[in-house]
Order: sequence, then structure tokens, then C-alpha cells
Amino acid sequence: MSRLIQIVAVDVIFALKIMLTATILFGASVSSAETWRFAMIGDVPYSNRERQELPGMLRAIADSHVDFIVHVGDFKHGRDRCDDALFADRHALFDAVAVPFVFVPGDNEWTDCERASNGHYDPEERLDALRHLFWSSDESLGKSRLHLTRQSPEMPENSRFRLGPVLFVTLNLPGGNNNRGLTETPRKEFQARNPKVLAWVKESFVLARKAGLQGIVLFFQANPGFWQHAEGLAQSGYREFLELLVQETRQFPGEVVAVHGDTHHSRIDHPLEDGRGRPLSNFTRVETFGYPRMGWTRGIVDTATPGLFRFEATAWPPPLNQ
Repeated sequence: MSRLIQIVAVDVIFALKIMLTATILFGASVSSAETWRFAMIGDVPYSNRERQELPGMLRAIADSHVDFIVHVGDFKHGRDRCDDALFADRHALFDAVAVPFVFVPGDNEWTDCERASNGHYDPEERLDALRHLFWSSDESLGKSRLHLTRQSPEMPENSRFRLGPVLFVTLNLPGGNNNRGLTETPRKEFQARNPKVLAWVKESFVLARKAGLQGIVLFFQANPGFWQHAEGLAQSGYREFLELLVQETRQFPGEVVAVHGDTHHSRIDHPLEDGRGRPLSNFTRVETFGYPRMGWTRGIVDTATPGLFRFEATAWPPPLNQ
């Protein structure tokens, strides 16, 4: 009987050693994996109802433990006035968020401001007003803040920052054909701004490659028309950008994500092609929710995931049973 007990005891000790070894190995793999979370919104608020709902949605997003929130532009309806009072309201709203908040300009708050319904403003004057109000320092908005590297004092809306193995980049690339105009001769504003945007993209990819980063995320407002580009029908204002994006994505060893709004269709897909009809497998497009549907998309950077990124779309308000 004592011999049997001794054998059982040895077996138990051996099993415990195996369990302990597995626990140590598993714990080591978990501790070596790192995660970061960020939230993406855009094309909101467009109505009084959305303006009333948005603070609650932003609180819920912040309470979900994201590291930052980014708004990819169009913080008002295209028919609403571009008055200083509205700009100040949006600034106060975004700056009150508990987590860092990054705002990227859209066409509704500057290029479209020349419309009669918008107040007949000079678009470039409105862009300057946004620059002084939203991007006057090297920090994000929000009660806690991120340090941002600005492209220049003249174009502070183009910025970037790093979080873990990912470089995040903001671009002034608005809807409405990138303010190029529809004539053969581009507008002077476009001719001055677009080369700087392209240079910022190139420089950001160079930095990401040199630093050995695993991912790069580009935030901008316009839907540049990925399928039109694949068919050889790219809009004139976005052709150079898309050609550069294809080139840089092909040369980048990690994952590339483009986040935009503009067409109000929440989706996560892989629409970028290499020019020969083949999809670029390391590219993901995320489009945010937009009027008349409110919601937000969570991005998760997970170094234990082969694709590095995961994305989850959440409608607002949440279902009543939650």
C-alpha cells in the first residue's frame, strides 16, 4: 500500500511540474505580447440630435480604455454655416474628452465653406482658422494628451505620432476631389498643399521602415476612390496620392491601414490593388460610420496577432439589452 502511495505521489509531482512549466511558458508568451487600442469616428455631428448624442458616445468610447480617439473630419453637415461659434463648439467638445483626441480636417469645415448656405466664407481663411484653433500646439486635444510631430507651422494638420510598433499619420486630404477643382487647371491651393501632403506620406513611410515598425496608419477624410483607381479611372485630385500609396505599401514589410470617412459607409476591407489587378494583402481600408448612422470603430494593435491589427465596428446608441 505504501508503495502505491509513493508511485501516486511521484506521478502527482511530475504532473505538477508539467503544469508549472506550461504556465511559465504560457505566461512568458502572454507577457511578451502587447496591445494598444484606438477609436475612429467621422462625419459627425451632422444634426442637433447627433450633437446631443455625441458627448455620451465619446464618454463611452473613453470608458472602453482606448489610448486615443481620432475624428477623420466633417464635424458638421455640408449645408451648415462655417461660423467661428460652431468651430469653437466643436473644439470645446473634443477638448473635453478624457483621452487624447486627434482631429483631421474634412471638406465640410473648409473647402465647402464658400457655399451660400455655409456663409460665403473664403475656404483658405476657414482652414487658417482651424489651424489656429485645433492645431496650435504640438499636442493633441483632450484632457490627457499625445505629443504630435507637426509637418510645419504652415501645415500643422499634417502630423504623426508613434504608439508601440505603429506610426500614426494625419493628412489634410479632404473630399470634393481634394479641392483640386474640376477643370483641367488645378486650383492654386491644391497645387501648394498636395505636394506637401505627398511628401509627408513619403517621409512617414521612410521613418517607419528605418525604425523597423510593424505598421503604419494613415488618417484622412476623403474616400479617394480605390475601385476607380483600380479601373484606371481615379479622380484627378487623388490620383497621385493613390499611386504613391500603392508604391509605398508594396515596399513596406509590415501592415498598412488607411482610415477615412466621406462616403458614410462603415466598412473594413482590402480594396487597394497593385496596378495589375492583384490586391495588396498588407493593406486594409477602414471607413468610419457617418450620418445618418452614428457609431465608432475600435482598432486593436496586437503584437501576438499575425496581421497586427483587428477592427470592431460599434453602432450608437447601443442596443437596449446591453
